[in-house]
Amino acid sequence: MKEIKDMTYSEAIAEIEQILRAMQGDQCDIDKLAAMTKRATELIDSCRARLTATDEELRTILATLSN
Repeated sequence: MKEIKDMTYSEAIAEIEQILRAMQGDQCDIDKLAAMTKRATELIDSCRARLTATDEELRTILATLSN
């Protein structure tokens, strides 16, 4: 399993979607549910941080264009 810090945003989103499909499937392994939930939460936190950082960077860039 790839370290979250080494993943691209697209890879993280794809893994979140994969975890979601596994959780919704008929073959969901209850013994792995907590681990899947933890991993998904960590991936979501990473994606949220990247979106926030990108938003701040874009605001800074656009503010320089206004001057």
